[in-house]
Amino acid sequence: MKTIFPILLLTAACCGRALAQNYDTNNLVVQTFAGSGFYGYFDGKGTQTMFNRPSSVVADSSGNLFVGDTANYRVRKITPDGTVSTFAGGGSLSRGYGTNVSLCCVSPLFIDHSDVLWLPDDGVRIGTDGYVSSTTNLSRWLCFDSGNNVYYSSGNQIYRWRTNGVLELFAGSGNSGALDGNWIFTSFTGPEQLAADAADNIYVWDTGNRLIRRINQNRDVVTIAGNPSYYGDADGAGRGASFLSILAMWPDDSGNILLACGSSIRKMTAATNVLTMAGSFSQQGYTNGTGATALFFGAYGVCLSKGSIYVADSNNERIRSVTFNPQPEPVSGASLVLNTYPGLQITGVVGRTYRIESSKDLKAWLIETTLLLTSSPYLWLDQTALGQRKFYRAFLLP
Repeated sequence: MKTIFPILLLTAACCGRALAQNYDTNNLVVQTFAGSGFYGYFDGKGTQTMFNRPSSVVADSSGNLFVGDTANYRVRKITPDGTVSTFAGGGSLSRGYGTNVSLCCVSPLFIDHSDVLWLPDDGVRIGTDGYVSSTTNLSRWLCFDSGNNVYYSSGNQIYRWRTNGVLELFAGSGNSGALDGNWIFTSFTGPEQLAADAADNIYVWDTGNRLIRRINQNRDVVTIAGNPSYYGDADGAGRGASFLSILAMWPDDSGNILLACGSSIRKMTAATNVLTMAGSFSQQGYTNGTGATALFFGAYGVCLSKGSIYVADSNNERIRSVTFNPQPEPVSGASLVLNTYPGLQITGVVGRTYRIESSKDLKAWLIETTLLLTSSPYLWLDQTALGQRKFYRAFLLP
């Protein structure tokens, strides 16, 4: 049976035309996962942390996130429980382990299928043990197929660097253009962001043409989404969609490609339908909530980890999460303390003020509080009385 999810259609005026924004309404909720909103450098947990222009985010196979913290010149690590630490950068060495090394350009940041981080602008790789080593100079836009071969865009061409060290031209003639076809008998104009799906199809954001192109392993190049004649964002099917910019791409396990587009997070389905998951085409800002009400300000990076989408929301200095129908999380017993407090239930006059007094011997009375009765009966608890024996009385004040 085919499941059909509802789509919410909104329009936003831009450049004198109406932009269709079709929201995926499958109970998507945007929340803040890490970052306080203050720029700075502070490790910690969740919102009790600071970043300075976090511009890339990737996920490893264990659910850890790695963030290219651009203006701090560091790679930060976020565990699944939201604990933020510094993984690399901040040192003085050119190569070595983790925080002993000085990094310059930590974004864009990429991760391969062995959980190795690649920083092409710095010309380094970072292993799972935190060791920073040099790598071959590549273009700044990378992706990895299932065999861990590296694909990168350079000039108007796409290259493949095989794991055996062989470098080969994968597609593109080098001429500027938007011609589909096979291998070198094709053209691109300034291709940048790349993504590889589970079938090893390579997706290319062809910046100069504002098109998404797909290259299969036979090296057939096909344009699958985008409208170069229209300058702006619009959701729609295939060539009926348009893009102002795409800053990062990430594949999911269902053949969809997630797109970070500055003020919105969009998705291109396996059928090349483009829709918005969260954010707005016409507004920037910081708002958590449903996909249609959430706002981003510099959604430069996106990844998927353990069923949740994570966004490097650079100008908001935060890592945001986009979750599908989030459920309440149980609090562990170690985080709970059971206390029993004494108190009074007052049946009285709503809107009048009462004074509550206590005594340990029924002789000396102390004022505990005065309160305005907002309901009747009203329950008041004495949270200072643990381990004590007290008596209580109440007075209706004039």
